Amino acid sequence: MTDPAATPPTASSAETTRRRTRRRRTALLGAMFLMATSAVGPGFITQTATFTHQLGAAFAFAILVSVLIDVAVQLNVWRVLGLSGLYAQQLGNRVLPGAGWALAALVFFGGIVFNVGNIAGAGMGLNALTGMDARIGGGISVVLALLIFLSRKAGVALDRVVVACGAVLILLMITMAATTAPPVGEAMRQTVLPEQVDFFVITTLVGGTVGGYITYAGAHRLIASGNTGVDNIGAITRTSVLGIIVASVIRFLLFLAILGVVVTGASLAEDNVAAEAFGAALGEIGLRTFGLVFWVAAITSILGATFTSVSFLVTARTGERTRNWLAAGFLAVTGAIFLSVGQAPQTLLIMAGAFNGAVLPLGFTVILWAAWRRRDLMQGRRHPAWLLIIGVLAWALTLYMGVSSLGGLAELWQAG
Repeated sequence: MTDPAATPPTASSAETTRRRTRRRRTALLGAMFLMATSAVGPGFITQTATFTHQLGAAFAFAILVSVLIDVAVQLNVWRVLGLSGLYAQQLGNRVLPGAGWALAALVFFGGIVFNVGNIAGAGMGLNALTGMDARIGGGISVVLALLIFLSRKAGVALDRVVVACGAVLILLMITMAATTAPPVGEAMRQTVLPEQVDFFVITTLVGGTVGGYITYAGAHRLIASGNTGVDNIGAITRTSVLGIIVASVIRFLLFLAILGVVVTGASLAEDNVAAEAFGAALGEIGLRTFGLVFWVAAITSILGATFTSVSFLVTARTGERTRNWLAAGFLAVTGAIFLSVGQAPQTLLIMAGAFNGAVLPLGFTVILWAAWRRRDLMQGRRHPAWLLIIGVLAWALTLYMGVSSLGGLAELWQAG
């Protein structure tokens, strides 16, 4: 008589296993690239171009600081939220009743501001790429995002789009950095020995790459896909590290591409430094390339801001249909604001980063407290001491920079 335990799996069960593995891999890649592309949106491109024009090679130090803070923040956020299986606002309410909703309100407001900037960036990108009116381009981009969130398999579509866009962004950045031939040696030197340090610049960059909703984009996508808990801790750690690497590579490549133009002494218009730099490097083709880069970065950031901001209004039990309609409402509201807002896109994008940088320490406090004192929420697992230490150091630094940058934020608002 045949032992049932020794019977090989049927073809259908093997196919089911393969499909489940593919879905898990796609979800993890989607979470990784959602974090990375949210961190490298039009805000970051605008900030990098503007500040590289102002600081030159010294801006490399600001990027280094943002990457180090990114590492400390994301490793803690992914591990804590991934183990608990709770969204940040749920975790906050478990730690201190009401704290989660306060965090949700701040992040949601920041998400609205940032998404208006993202839509403006998408409009600018399509304007440079095709010549169409920026408002029409922004509207078209909102419609495309709506189609993704209202599709039958919105989660899978979101994951695949951000992965594809992330790959395109990396290839374009490599091409631009190779074309402009930047002074890599000088950039490396000033990465650790900067001639100038500006805390407002650093805080703005941190806010635009790891502040506000961006802090939680990847981890919340992980929770939505169900890849949480002790059994997934290895995959959670690996995915967060890879996401940080991808985002960091794109950041430095963009900086080097802009720096290669800045050091030539080329005259760049203050109101759109990024486009001017691409144009100075490659002429008409450069402007079209800038348009594609800006639009790809913008559409992925629109998707990231929408998904993550809405995730602060729901729980893991909320149905996908409800989430998708909330996302549609968020897109409709931010799209309408974009059509009526009077601020110049460049100023708006820089201000959004500065605001998110000021919000970052508040939410991170909840994460670190849960890691330190609430092992019951961490499935009984002890949080690594080294991870907690670098998290606390990053928290203290972002708190100091956030306070230091408030004056600069007020001046930028008045100037805008």
